[in-house]
Parts: sequence; structure tokens; C-alpha cells
Amino acid sequence: MNQSFDERLEDIRRFYEILESLEKRVGGIRTLANCNGHMDWPERGVYFFFEPGEMRTISGSGLRVVRVGTHGLKEGSQTTLWKRLRQHQGTLKSGGGNHRGSVFRRHVGAAMIARDGWTGPAARDWNISGSAPRTVRDAEIPLERAVSKHINIMAFLWLAIEDVPGPKSQRGVIERNAIALLSNYYSGDWSIDPASENWLGKWAKREEIRRSGLWNVNHISDHYQPHHLGLLQSVVSKM
Repeated sequence: MNQSFDERLEDIRRFYEILESLEKRVGGIRTLANCNGHMDWPERGVYFFFEPGEMRTISGSGLRVVRVGTHGLKEGSQTTLWKRLRQHQGTLKSGGGNHRGSVFRRHVGAAMIARDGWTGPAARDWNISGSAPRTVRDAEIPLERAVSKHINIMAFLWLAIEDVPGPKSQRGVIERNAIALLSNYYSGDWSIDPASENWLGKWAKREEIRRSGLWNVNHISDHYQPHHLGLLQSVVSKM
């Protein structure tokens, strides 16, 4: 279903109103720099990241969501919400991390390489997938630290949804529809809350990120289903 500009604008406003309610229910937003596994995390959930300087300019005021994510949607997955967030966080003690275990970190690092002119082994091997030898990982430490510093100051909200991993997961429904709703991939001059001119994602390696204004690649060109907002509202109201 294709929504008009006005319909999408109204749905985005409703989306942020629901997030405001979520913020109150979880006791406020957090940053990864101030999080650890001893906190009261649900086993499963959806998360919404905001980025300093990235503001809503059309749908209202405040920070705009720049990434939506969840974890373990395949049947039998044992991944928890905190395990996924910890992958994005990196290692607080060293300030580093492993971008091969977090696509979010990989995208941010690739954008930093392009924007800031990183050279050498870190830039050359950053997008190599899978495992990497120790010499490569050691050369990437300075960039991993830069990525951690950028991600760990982002504010985020989390939504507890304790459903069983699988294709019908409510987490999957909320994640993909929220991404599709917020994405400006096809919007052109009709963008709603577009990325700022200085947004790091403008230097992303993936076109999907540059055009959508989100640190997401999947679902950014999908058509969202408005009824997912009712599901989102229902889940938040039960927290």
C-alpha cells in the first residue's frame, strides 16, 4: 500500500508519540556508554537509536530515529537483546570492538573511512567479512575505537517483546515496518525529517543508508503497513 505524504507524515507523528510513551515506561533513554549486562534488560526486544545533531524537522521536534534493529529472528536463535546491543557497544575497557560481529559498526566505520580519509590496513580490510587474522584486527583497533566513541554516545530506547524467534515474530513486524515508515529512500523532495547535511551516514558505503537517512539497509525500500502502529502501541501499553 502506498501512503500519501500527508498520511505518512501523520503516521510518523504517531510513531514518535508512541516512542515518547515508551520512554516514560522504561524510565528514560540510555546511551551504550552507560550500559552493562547487569541492568534490567528483557530477553528479547526491538531498539531505536537516535544520533546527536539529527533532528526531526518536519514531523515535530527532538531527535530523529537513525537506526531500528532487533535480534535472532531465525527459529531457535538464542541471541538476546543485550547481546546484540553489546556487539554494537564494543569493549568499554579497551574502547575497541568487533565490526565483523555488528553490521551497525561496519557501516559507521565505512562512513568514517570515506569522510575522514582513513588509509592503511584498517581502511583496506574493513569490509572483509568473516574472521580476520590478528594482524588485521590489531591494525583496525584505532578505527574500532572511533566507531565505539561515535555509537556509544547515541541515545536509544528499547521495547520488550518476549516472543519466540521465527518468521511471524512481532519483533520482525515492528522492525521492518518502522524502518519502512522512517526511510526517505524513495521520498526525494518529499522527504520527512531528512538527514542533516553533516550526518555521518552521508559518507556511507551503502547507497541505501545515504538515501534513506537510516543506518539500515534492509527494508528501507519496503512499503510500510499502517496497522503496525497499532501493534507497537499495544506492546508499549503492556510494558
